[in-house]
Amino acid sequence: MTRPRRILRPASADPGPVDPAAFPGVDARRRAAGGKASARWRALLEDGSTVLADGAMGTMLFAAGLQFGDPPEVWNLTQPDVVRRIHRGYLEAGSLILMTNTFGGNRLRLGLHGLDGRVAELNQTAAILLRAEVEAAGGHALLAGDIGPSGAIMAPTGTLDYGEAVDVFAEQASALVAGGVDLIWVETMSDLTEVRAAIEGVRRVSPGIPLIATMTFDTRGHTMMGVSPEQAVVALTAWGADAVGGNCGNGPDELLPVIERMRAAAPDAMLVAKSNAGMPELVDMRAVYRADPAMMAAKALAMRDAGARIVGGCCGSTPEHLRAMEEALTRRV
Repeated sequence: MTRPRRILRPASADPGPVDPAAFPGVDARRRAAGGKASARWRALLEDGSTVLADGAMGTMLFAAGLQFGDPPEVWNLTQPDVVRRIHRGYLEAGSLILMTNTFGGNRLRLGLHGLDGRVAELNQTAAILLRAEVEAAGGHALLAGDIGPSGAIMAPTGTLDYGEAVDVFAEQASALVAGGVDLIWVETMSDLTEVRAAIEGVRRVSPGIPLIATMTFDTRGHTMMGVSPEQAVVALTAWGADAVGGNCGNGPDELLPVIERMRAAAPDAMLVAKSNAGMPELVDMRAVYRADPAMMAAKALAMRDAGARIVGGCCGSTPEHLRAMEEALTRRV
């Protein structure tokens, strides 16, 4: 996922007052819908083992012919067999949390392609496609509704008003929940204000659905907007994320210290590590990632030893990477 240039803005470690109506606490979330909203999530985690998430969707779509600049979400309608085959590959590799093909499925990003009126259709279809593959594989894996950044910069640095951002994320979350996802995964975020808007939008739709939130950290140990791992884990857990961590970035070597710092700042937090397969290099106008499956498997063990409970791959990772990671994690259980 291509990230804009780095914009430093100080972020406070204190998330400030938390409105329980907008950000329900853990007890309220577990009581929601009589506990049914989070039952599958709690069952997946109850044995204490490391949970394998999936790998890249965009990398696999580009390999299948998606052109740079085209919205991947359209393939849920035009190439559903390809999307399902990608999900199937990760299921066969051992992934137990899989993300829908909806990273850019909000109305602001879809609006760049004249698709802002099809948010519900594209997101619901993505969830249905993933559900079909999960059920065909035995129904053990969880569906994570993927919510990426809005594509705009939050005010006052940018022009996106907080209330509008909440509405944008709530609209996408509503479609994903209607499609039958088991949890929501807010990913690749750089701005705490935008993450907060995303979480509030999700909670407006479903107060009890499990929620993972991951931010992207660069080589200086901060996000593009200047957020440190310590600030991220404190704020995101205060706002009711059930699991917190990092994804994307410059590879596992850069994400590992992020996980270590989060663990030190919040020893009880459930942490997530989903790194790129190394530093991307541009070859023939395509991003190439050099970390092979064996390297990603070794880094998966390091992430787990650093405190990550959920481990997966981001850009550049394939089912082969995830299969090697699963084998390594299983041997070390």
